[in-house]
Parts: sequence; structure tokens; C-alpha cells
Amino acid sequence: MVASTSLDVVPDDPTAYKTQEYWEQRYQQEDAGTTFDWFKTYAELKPLLNAVIPSKGARILMLGCGNSTLGEDMYDDGYKNIVNIDYSSTVINNMKVRCADKPELTWLEMDIRDLKFDNESFDVVIDKGTMDALMCDRGDVWDPSEELIQEVKREVDEVERVLKVGGLFLYITFGQPHFRKRHLARDCWDIEVKTLGDAFHYFFYTMIKH
Repeated sequence: MVASTSLDVVPDDPTAYKTQEYWEQRYQQEDAGTTFDWFKTYAELKPLLNAVIPSKGARILMLGCGNSTLGEDMYDDGYKNIVNIDYSSTVINNMKVRCADKPELTWLEMDIRDLKFDNESFDVVIDKGTMDALMCDRGDVWDPSEELIQEVKREVDEVERVLKVGGLFLYITFGQPHFRKRHLARDCWDIEVKTLGDAFHYFFYTMIKH
């Protein structure tokens, strides 16, 4: 597999990151062997993920999987029951080809803001940078637009709906708590935050539905 580092896929306008068209066009330029991971790799996140997801049999939903190796790496570590979704049909088809030797992994074309799953059907939901793409906006980060607020709310509302009671919502991001907590806050969970990295910080948000 080859990591995607080409500047050809970087948009001139960063707000393109929140459009389906950008991702579809990008993945059409890349073959099934191309990978890209926002932020940390599984090797770096493994201690945290193993601690909060002790059961390798947990049913896990990966939001906006893209061509990240996260689902594959978790599979190799024993987490077999992973449903990976993305709204790019191209990347889903590419990932089906790439992971043909991992038959338990599921790949579905789906919008994270309109999940086609039953209520309370997952033990764990993981968002690694996907919400950040939705939040690519030219507005003031201290005063986000109503459109942005509603788009993110749709995602988090859907996560809350499909997560079992006692289930876990994990969000990995560079977004600092004073910018992100307002979007994640719900009556059904508390928000815990761990800081990762030294010079440049990433954040690991954990929410358990009660």
C-alpha cells in the first residue's frame, strides 16, 4: 500500500473537504492500494483503543472510513466485527477489493448524517477526523455558522441513536475542547478528553451512553 502524499489531491479551497464531490473525485484519482490517515495511526492509538474497547467482539461502526488503514489494522488486532461507511462509492468499492482477504469487515456507502441502521445497534462508534471535514468552514471558529452547527448535530444525533446504552462514542481530532465540546454535548453522556502528542496536540474524546 502507498500513502497518499500528492499535493494534487489537496483542494485550493479547504471548504471542499466537506463536500461529497471532492472526495469522490479524489478517490477516483487513487487506486485501491492508496491509503490516507488523518492524525494518528492505529499503532499510536492502540493502547488507548485497547483500554476503552476491551472486548474484541464489540460491534464497531467506523464513520467516514475513507481509505484509512484503521479498520484493517484493528481487524488484524482481533476486532473482527467492524462496519465501515463512507459516502464515496468509489472508496467503498476500492476498500472491498483491498480487504477481500478480510471477509468479516463490512463496507457500505452511507452518509454519516443519515445512518441506515437500527436504534441501539452498535457497541462502539469511531470518528477519526470525519467530523473535522464537516467543519471546514471559512467562518469564525468561535462563532460557527448555523449551517455548520446543524450538519454536525445531524451526525452526533445519529451516533446517539445507533449507539447501545453503555456503548462508546470515540472521536479523534485536532479540535481543541473549547471548540468541539459544544457540538458533542448530550444529556446521555459525559465527555472525557485525553491529549495526545507533544509539539502538536491531538485529542481523544470518549463518550459513554447512559
